[in-house]
Amino acid sequence: MLIDRRYYLIPRWPAPSAVRAVSTTRGGGHSGGPFESLNLGLRCGDDPETVQRNRQVLTEDLRLRREPRWLRQVHGASVAGDDADQGELEADASVTSQKGVACSVLTADCLPVLLCTLDGERVAAAHAGWRGLAAGVLEETVAEMGRPAETILAWMGPAIGAQVFEVGGEVRDVFHERDPGCGDCFAPSSRGRWLADLSALARRRLNRAGVTRIYGSGGCTYSEPERFFSYRRDCETGRMASLIWIVESG
Repeated sequence: MLIDRRYYLIPRWPAPSAVRAVSTTRGGGHSGGPFESLNLGLRCGDDPETVQRNRQVLTEDLRLRREPRWLRQVHGASVAGDDADQGELEADASVTSQKGVACSVLTADCLPVLLCTLDGERVAAAHAGWRGLAAGVLEETVAEMGRPAETILAWMGPAIGAQVFEVGGEVRDVFHERDPGCGDCFAPSSRGRWLADLSALARRRLNRAGVTRIYGSGGCTYSEPERFFSYRRDCETGRMASLIWIVESG
């Protein structure tokens, strides 16, 4: 997949040759102001026509034969499968075995998680902010894939880093109630709150679902303003996309 690596992150993971995956940065598009420049979100205040131009850029850059499967994300745990209706679906993850259908999620601090099976026949994308993680979006996604968990690979894209993601005690309590061993994923902040490690929390959730082959980019959206959108940093900002698909033959 020959694309401009200034604007796209290519996962480093042992995915099958038929599987393609990518995560965008904020560069390479047409938006201006706080949405500069490859904003792919339609619900963050940017001009809708410009966002559609950006989405067309993405589709062409990735040489997709159809537009990605976009979701109307609500920070929940619903997963759209192959039998889901067409159009923009209200869900925070999607799974497919259809070749050429790109599962996608939009983020601007939340954690994007891409998954595939070792045989390259199933792929998935999940939007894992703290609410979605607590609600079980990763467990639901793994279940929807319908394959033994030991045959699933996961890649975690850029998200807000543990050194800056400050949350209240109520957030820590939500995770601790469901997983008493997650204490190491939280560190006290200087303001009497907690610094949460989204990637570590996601890794624990995946492990508990049986997925142990986990890889990641390590990028912090908050700390790299030239590269990533960040809602926590800027409030008014764009959205990046993380996508995964099975290539069509011919």
